[in-house]
Amino acid sequence: MMTTSAFKIANKLLTGQGAVEQLAHELPRLNITNPLIVTDAILIKSGTVDHVLQQIGERAYGIFDGVEPEPEIAIVEACAKVYRDGGHDSLIGVGGGSAIDIAKAVAGYVGHDGALEELFGVDQVKRKGPPLIAIPTTAGTGSEVTNVSILSDKQAQLKKGIVSDYLLPDVALVSPVMTLTCPRSVTAASGVDALVHAVESYLSVNASPITDALAIGAIKLIAKALPKAYANPADLKAREDMATASLMAGMAFGNAGVGAVHALAYPLGGRFNIAHGVSNALLLPYVMAWNKLACVERMAEIAAALGVQTHGLSDKAAADLAVEAMAELCASVDIPKGMRSFDVPEDAIPAMAEEASKIDRLMRNNPRRLTAGDIEQIYRAAY
Repeated sequence: MMTTSAFKIANKLLTGQGAVEQLAHELPRLNITNPLIVTDAILIKSGTVDHVLQQIGERAYGIFDGVEPEPEIAIVEACAKVYRDGGHDSLIGVGGGSAIDIAKAVAGYVGHDGALEELFGVDQVKRKGPPLIAIPTTAGTGSEVTNVSILSDKQAQLKKGIVSDYLLPDVALVSPVMTLTCPRSVTAASGVDALVHAVESYLSVNASPITDALAIGAIKLIAKALPKAYANPADLKAREDMATASLMAGMAFGNAGVGAVHALAYPLGGRFNIAHGVSNALLLPYVMAWNKLACVERMAEIAAALGVQTHGLSDKAAADLAVEAMAELCASVDIPKGMRSFDVPEDAIPAMAEEASKIDRLMRNNPRRLTAGDIEQIYRAAY
């Protein structure tokens, strides 16, 4: 039986140190006259958003600065109200994954007649929303080129996704200059998040030659650039390499998908308010060790991409070193080790494992099938 695959990214992608300056040309191209900038108060205070405002010129615009880390459903509702009340005709997400995901969710929601909750899942957004531009200020989530918006459902203590090609931004402007104000802790967490995206897409059962090239390229860049960007936040070359790597990883996982690391991170972050990138980093080496049995050759290739000398080693030995190298890279940028560092009670593990096992949208991409019992063992190893 013949098969086909699709490759989905933002409609237009502009990268480099001068990328944000291209906004002035993109606004008239998209017939934008009154955009709503979706961001957070910290980015306004730091002056990062000023780079965007300079390109808007004399146009009318509004600002919604209520984005918070790990954004909740209520923030989408509040932002959508500001959008409607202000008569806006477009959205510009400026920030990390949270801001861009809120902008994407609002773009899908403002043309929907029902409740926001009806959009959770795959292909529940039925029509294209207003023009959407994404300008990331972190190098990590890849949200600027994916069709997913992740939101926290506080009542269910779980993170949920809206997945639709209608959420793909019309334009993504990716500039390392926008990441210069990123705190070191966020540089670390978002950088490891990008690494998780690259690793999981490379190990995904849906991987293709296109996503493989992007994923391995991203891993190579991150292994070299992340420690440099963390050690010296003003290193623009390291920042640019990380912005590029995050973008590549986003294109990879946006098409191949992510797997068990993300599935296990959702209940962990949702229950205990741990940043998404940190949740992923806590679990990454342990899930890799568990997955190794199903993808030892690919794990060996990841080891080489991380800079491990694998010549003369068996695939199994190289795969073991990949897990070690991943743990060492996380430690080098001071990612906390172990769930107990965040006061996660050990008796919460069985319920989290049960929740994670039901996230089939992600679990079906994983190279090794995992039961709730398997997941519980991974959580305990990561505790």
